[in-house]
Amino acid sequence: MKIRSDIVRMYRDIHSWVGIVCGLALFIAFYAGSITMFEAPLQRWASAPMSISEHTPLEKTPELVEKVLAEYPKAAINYEITLEPGIERPARMSWSSGPRGSGTTYYAELGEDGSLQVHSEGPSAVGQLVDDLHRQIGILIDHDIAMPIMGTISLLYFIALVSGVIVLLPTLVKDLFILRIGKNLKRMWLDLHNALGLFSLPFHIIMALTAVVFAFHDQFYGAQGALLEKNGRAPAEVQVQHHQPPLNPQQIVARLQEQAPGFEPIYLNYHFDKDHGLEMRVAGSNSRYGMRGATFGYAGVDPFTGDITVTSYMPGEQDGWFATVTSFFALHFGNFGGNPVRWAYFLLGLAGAVLFYTGNLLWIETHRKKRRKGYEHLGVTQTRASKILGALTVGVCLGCIAGISTTIAAAKLLPLRAIGADAMFTWHSGIYYGVFILAIAWAFVRGAASGAVDLLYASAVATLLIPLVSLLSALVPGFGWNHGGSGYLIDLVAAVGAVSFVFLAQKTRKRIHSAPEYSIWYVADVLSTKPDTIGKMEASTAK
Repeated sequence: MKIRSDIVRMYRDIHSWVGIVCGLALFIAFYAGSITMFEAPLQRWASAPMSISEHTPLEKTPELVEKVLAEYPKAAINYEITLEPGIERPARMSWSSGPRGSGTTYYAELGEDGSLQVHSEGPSAVGQLVDDLHRQIGILIDHDIAMPIMGTISLLYFIALVSGVIVLLPTLVKDLFILRIGKNLKRMWLDLHNALGLFSLPFHIIMALTAVVFAFHDQFYGAQGALLEKNGRAPAEVQVQHHQPPLNPQQIVARLQEQAPGFEPIYLNYHFDKDHGLEMRVAGSNSRYGMRGATFGYAGVDPFTGDITVTSYMPGEQDGWFATVTSFFALHFGNFGGNPVRWAYFLLGLAGAVLFYTGNLLWIETHRKKRRKGYEHLGVTQTRASKILGALTVGVCLGCIAGISTTIAAAKLLPLRAIGADAMFTWHSGIYYGVFILAIAWAFVRGAASGAVDLLYASAVATLLIPLVSLLSALVPGFGWNHGGSGYLIDLVAAVGAVSFVFLAQKTRKRIHSAPEYSIWYVADVLSTKPDTIGKMEASTAK
């Protein structure tokens, strides 16, 4: 395909600079996102056994709710009834002290004598931390501030995808299936980078566009609501006031089965609206359809009659428009097709992380080669900016890996030192960011080449700690716990990951030994402040 060379050059520059600006944030989003594909097994692995062995029978739920609301009246604003409590949702009834699920989460059951039992020991916060790192590209600031930043980066990410394809078009057919393995390692990594980007392009386009929708979700729906109101459209949901008591959970489930047999409810959310009174939202899934949330969709239900009132987010019951919108969310979450799709998304997420890591390092090497033009007989050192970018790339990417592995491994130890969900999240965040910042500092001290080897080994050790903690839990009484089942999946994946990081560290060490002088991988190239040769020549020419 013939494309003017100046156009290709322009798009190559766009692709490079947009990739540099966004690459590090996207690495965190993709690496953490790949782990969230198995968030449920991770939560099971990391969460301590429940202190309550017997749950309140479902038929006694009205009595439980009555006692909770008598002692904790603010819980009436928003509370949940879990139909089948487990490690992820450890009690029949739960509520949060703050708005929109913030603050401390409380869990309640009825004792054998009918007394109310309330505690705040919930599932591990490590899964939530990894999910937050994914959704907010590693920036754990206020959600309303972080999301527009994430949306902007996603838009730039889409621009990088389009420009990258345009750059490849002239040699697309010739180089599509080529991976040149040989002495020219830079060419091999460039081929790998191009192949990963091109063959996973549909996946990346879906991630980029759906992330924009997530980031500006409130703005989109706010504009839609304002437009409907301006045109005199009635609100989508009209709640009729009732004076009889609400149906009990068993009756709600029975009514749902009558109206939507394929819908499997997970929990019932009761919330009080000042305009409409008591409202209900039922979270559930339908294995035949994609879902609006990561693991379930929602149905609006009348708590007094059990009638389904809102199906916009209900899998299997949506109209054409909402089913189309939900399909984009399902494509982002990978919540369709069962485990094969989850494994595919896991591997595609890791491949995406490799794409951003190699992209920055390839740019550094290519930039040095461009600066040699006209001075081929001379060596050209890396500029200060290139050295900083190399150290930052290595520190941020490998620091993210080591930080996530370390805080996951610590999950079975933290309950001994921290009590309550808020304290647990603070501990996990502190461990992650402590390792993350230390890795960045180490990369700047040691330089990109030596720092990469050190941090790959550190990542291997941190990741190996995950199965080692499980092994100690099995061998030493009172040390942690093992739930078995899907928890073993986490240990297996972590062990494979640790071996992979050791392999990459060894390959990087070999690259250092064979790297030409002035390469970013040259071992003596550690954030030198000496001016480069071209700079000297330009200075002498000016004189």
